[in-house]
Amino acid sequence: MKVLNLYAGIGGNRKLWTDCDVTAVELNPDIAKIYQDFFPDDTVVVGDAHQYLLDHYKEYDFIWSSPPCPTHSRMRLTNHGEGERKTKLTYPDMKLYQEILLLKHFYKGKYCVENVISFYDPLIVPITLDRHYIWSNFKIQYKEFYSSDFSITNTGNVAFGFDITKHKSSHRKDQIIRNMVDPELGLHIFNQALSRIDNTKVQQINLLEGL
Repeated sequence: MKVLNLYAGIGGNRKLWTDCDVTAVELNPDIAKIYQDFFPDDTVVVGDAHQYLLDHYKEYDFIWSSPPCPTHSRMRLTNHGEGERKTKLTYPDMKLYQEILLLKHFYKGKYCVENVISFYDPLIVPITLDRHYIWSNFKIQYKEFYSSDFSITNTGNVAFGFDITKHKSSHRKDQIIRNMVDPELGLHIFNQALSRIDNTKVQQINLLEGL
C-alpha cells in the first residue's frame, strides 16, 4: 500500500506501520534528516507538504496529514499579547480546512487529518482521540491513550522509543518530541483504515457524521 505522510516530523505516527511504501514530506531539512535516520527505507521529500498534497494526492492509497497546529491550539488564547514570552496574534492557518475539504471531495482513498484540540468550535466536526482532533472518511473505534500528560510536559530528547539527543537540529528538540503523535495512536488509526478492527472495543464513531 502506498502511503503519503504529510508534515511528517520525525515519524511518531508512522513508527508502527508495516507492509507499506511510505513517502514522507517535511519542510525542515534537519527534522527530515532525523526522520530518514529512523526510517531509511521511506522516501523523504524536503518541501511544502500542502503543495505536495495538491500535486500528488492521486498517487497514494492512504494519506495522513498533520498540518501545523500552533495557530489553532488552545494555548493561543493564553500566549498572545505583549511581552518577551508572548506570541504575536496571527490568523488561524486555514490550510487545515483546505486539506480536509480537498480530501473529502476529491480523494478516492482513505485519509486522516490530525490536529490539536482548537480554541474555537471546529468548522468541520472531528472526533477527539487523546489530545487530537481527527478528520477522516472511515470509521474509527474509540480507544483511550495515555500519552497526553507525558507528551505535553516532556522537556527531554527521548520519547516513544525515539532518542534525538545526538541529532543536529536548528529546531528545539523538546518541541520536536512534544509534537510527535503517539505511535500507538498512529497504529490504531492506520489499522482502522485497513479495516483491522480492535474487537476489545465496541464503541465506534463515524467520522463522516457532521462533515
